[in-house]
Amino acid sequence: MECGLADKVDKKARMQIPRQVMPQQSPEERIKNFREVPYGLTEEQALIEAARCLECKKEPCIAGCPVEVDIPAFIDLILKKDYAAAARKIKETNSLPAICGRVCPQEDQCELKCIVGKGKDGRPVAIGYLERFVADYERKNNLVQLPEIASPTGRKVAVVGSGPAGLTAAGDLIKLGHYVTIFEALHKPGGVLVYGIPEFRLPKSIVQAECDFLASMGVKFENSTVVGKSYTIDELFEDGYDAIFIGTGAGLPNFMRIPGENLIGIYSSNEYLTRSNLMRAFEFPTYDTPIIKGRNVAVLGGGNTAMDSVRTALRLGADTAYIVYRRSEAEMPARIEEIHHAREEGIQFHFLTTPIKYFGNESGRVRAMECLKMELGEPDASGRRRPMPIEGSNFVMEVDLVVVAIGNSSNPLVQQTTPGLEINKWGNIVVNEDTMQTSRKGVYAGGDIVTGGATVILAAGAGKKAARAMHSYLMEEVKK
Repeated sequence: MECGLADKVDKKARMQIPRQVMPQQSPEERIKNFREVPYGLTEEQALIEAARCLECKKEPCIAGCPVEVDIPAFIDLILKKDYAAAARKIKETNSLPAICGRVCPQEDQCELKCIVGKGKDGRPVAIGYLERFVADYERKNNLVQLPEIASPTGRKVAVVGSGPAGLTAAGDLIKLGHYVTIFEALHKPGGVLVYGIPEFRLPKSIVQAECDFLASMGVKFENSTVVGKSYTIDELFEDGYDAIFIGTGAGLPNFMRIPGENLIGIYSSNEYLTRSNLMRAFEFPTYDTPIIKGRNVAVLGGGNTAMDSVRTALRLGADTAYIVYRRSEAEMPARIEEIHHAREEGIQFHFLTTPIKYFGNESGRVRAMECLKMELGEPDASGRRRPMPIEGSNFVMEVDLVVVAIGNSSNPLVQQTTPGLEINKWGNIVVNEDTMQTSRKGVYAGGDIVTGGATVILAAGAGKKAARAMHSYLMEEVKK
């Protein structure tokens, strides 16, 4: 697609251009490795895909983006073949384009609003693919440039947690001239981006590159530092920080609390994925992190974490890997793309099924689980139809490894060590939704620690909203 061709093609013709299919590893090959599955668009594909944009005057796609990326503007720069400028346009409001281009559910956000998607084939412009393309182009060609950074304000900000909310808040605040330090409990920055998402979906090098970009702007990283233990929130204020952002996420695993749950071989998805992703257990014994490699693996849950866990199990050598989900496929919260990839790889799905008991062998390892079939009743508080057990439908499934991926609760440490910090009945921090300010003056919060488990981009949006409010607070109320 030549530069400027989109100008010569009317809107009706643009609607006829097929959405580009991203090249990827074949299922037969990728189940044997942990390399990233999609390769990314070629330059030719990116230009064709960009030409599908109708340049709508009302720009509904921007309204669908939690971090307010100027989508038509960066797509226009792609058509002009100025890919680095397109990446910088995204970075004006989104500090993590290479990450968001890979793992954000664009189909439920910006692409959902795309007018092209309302056409006959219902295929919106692949905004996420294009975001990934320009971010990768900029990085691979060493064209990354520092943005304009305001003069130092003299204000100090502590960011607790280096997940998407913390990284976004830090990036926005450093550009506004504040001194920013990120405190991360683990030995590498990235939070859930590194411990919770597998290499084949989000390479660690991509996360590190985004963190390095923030560091080049002046953000300081303090890894292996547990706020609530190493420092409390009050001690950070005593050390001279003028405002604090809490983005510690929802990393406390939930279990079903059924008989046999303490048997060997039953993992939380947090432990299972952390061992494999961040501690590289898939390269044992090169990396000294043992992990049980089951032959018949059941993963409980229907979200992206469940998909990540079951696909990891397959790559670790499972003969058979199952998703066991108590609702139907229509209710699954996982991305359609992830379900599709799992199916291609041979994952078996047991819908409307829930375990009620585990059985162990003589050495205390799980060998089977008893399940019940379910049927859908009336909608529950989430709006999804409530699963109800079918009496007498019990059956036994042979398994030697189970991963429980049914959601997480908020990390409680900061709340327990911060007097006056209001939390709700689920342990999430209560904030003003307009400013993300907590009940403590100068303390803000965002991401999963506020909402419970959600998406990367929603956490990033919360970090952006908080940074905007923190800047006003720092400049108006903090006296130097």
